[in-house]
Amino acid sequence: MALCKLTRLCVGTLSLFALLGGPAFADPTSDAEALHVLNRLGYGPAPGDLAHVRQIGVERYIDEQLHPGRIPLPAGLRQQLGALGLTQLSQRELIAQYRQAAQAAKDDNEDGKAQRREFYQRVAFESGEERLLSAIQSPRQLQEVMVDFWFNHFNVFSGKGLDRVLVENYEREAIRPYAMGRFRDLLGATAHHPAMLFYLDNWLSTAPGYHAQRGASPLAKSSGLNENYARELMELHTLGVDGGYTQKDVTELARMLTGWTLNPRGRGGDSIFSFDAQRHDNGDKEWLGRHVAGHGQAEGEWALDVLASHPATAQHLAHELAQYFVADDPPPALVDRLSRRFVDSAGDIGAVLKTLFDSSEFRDPMYRGAKFKPPYRYVVSAARASNLPVTNVRPLLATLYQLGMPLYGCPTPDGYKNTEAAWLNPDGVTRRINFATAFASGKLPFARPMDASDAGGAGTRALQRAADKGVDGGFTPAWTTAPVDAESLLPTLGEGISAKTRAAVAQSDPTLRAALVLGSPDFMRY
Repeated sequence: MALCKLTRLCVGTLSLFALLGGPAFADPTSDAEALHVLNRLGYGPAPGDLAHVRQIGVERYIDEQLHPGRIPLPAGLRQQLGALGLTQLSQRELIAQYRQAAQAAKDDNEDGKAQRREFYQRVAFESGEERLLSAIQSPRQLQEVMVDFWFNHFNVFSGKGLDRVLVENYEREAIRPYAMGRFRDLLGATAHHPAMLFYLDNWLSTAPGYHAQRGASPLAKSSGLNENYARELMELHTLGVDGGYTQKDVTELARMLTGWTLNPRGRGGDSIFSFDAQRHDNGDKEWLGRHVAGHGQAEGEWALDVLASHPATAQHLAHELAQYFVADDPPPALVDRLSRRFVDSAGDIGAVLKTLFDSSEFRDPMYRGAKFKPPYRYVVSAARASNLPVTNVRPLLATLYQLGMPLYGCPTPDGYKNTEAAWLNPDGVTRRINFATAFASGKLPFARPMDASDAGGAGTRALQRAADKGVDGGFTPAWTTAPVDAESLLPTLGEGISAKTRAAVAQSDPTLRAALVLGSPDFMRY
């Protein structure tokens, strides 16, 4: 009965806020500005963050976040991440274990199937643990936000074949090191990573008439030209859907990228990327109005240079960044300014971000609280604000399934949307309130030790079953955590929780107060 009342109150208030376009703050204050940068440059305040920003000032905080290497990571987080076995494995070792597990399952006995299931579960769990623990605990909040932004921009789907075991390596090696560096380096890292080449089928793409030699690896089979990666490389990763290219340009770029494939059994380094000259189309091409003579792998590298520096790419990325950090419908003048900065800085992501955060549009009070949190941001911000110790991230992974945004689970190359229209709906709000209630009451087993061999693991199917049961995944009360204290939560969130919501909280059942805060329309916006 109490949950029903809470749901009705939150949904009703959320509908009002949606009609009004979100909460608006009064005259800008240092507290409001501090909360704004904590919400946009990161995943919202943890205890003490508002005081820290007030003390050092917004400008210095932004500068700190733009230089994450200067911010030390907590020892506890370093220890947790260092204990993950997956991070110690190379691409070759991951593929070898994947094949070993697949072979064991082919024996059609329960032991083999259990071995494969256990391996998949361990990979899924450790991938989620690495991402979520970093997002929740790391003081390098902007870096974590940009890792999520760029992974979504260069999305790969963990449910497809080899990517089941490669997605963590992809994020760690192709996304994280370049998230605030040069866009050309980031573009190149994703283009060479086997997770991307496998996901968009470029590893199969060959020149017309190619025939593998007898006895060659199955990877060398003849498949003909595949345009999937070339199309998404221009439409999503660089130029944008209105970037001025044609279908012929897609075909010609695909020809330039033939031979960019995988060789798990090769030697030399940890990467399994391989350029196979025999699979490459060495004929002349006409691409984006340019004549391209056959020149092997260099053709594809040159194409990446052109795409990374193209004005349409600058405009496309500027729009995405402004939408992500400012408003679902970003101010055109800001987009144009960011586009020019991208071109002038030769694609320096940090320089573009600084221009964005220095802009009058980003600082404008009208945009504070104007965006609706996607499920990932909502779940991470709840964990940060509540400051609960998290040993087991499985309940959070299950929650993301429930909310329609499983981690690494978007099957389409365009990734998840970050706009209100994509996520604000009655069913989604009800599921958030259910999570807020279970989370705030301490019913989620964050303190439960997670054994990688646990049959209930964190594999895709296991998480889906847990989500279907509810966000606690059917765990026993022995591993529950302490309830969230609303009296501690409210100061952490500051002016992000309105006077109206605070009044409703004060008048509610004390056992529901933290849930009412985390399930409120105020907390669902940032």
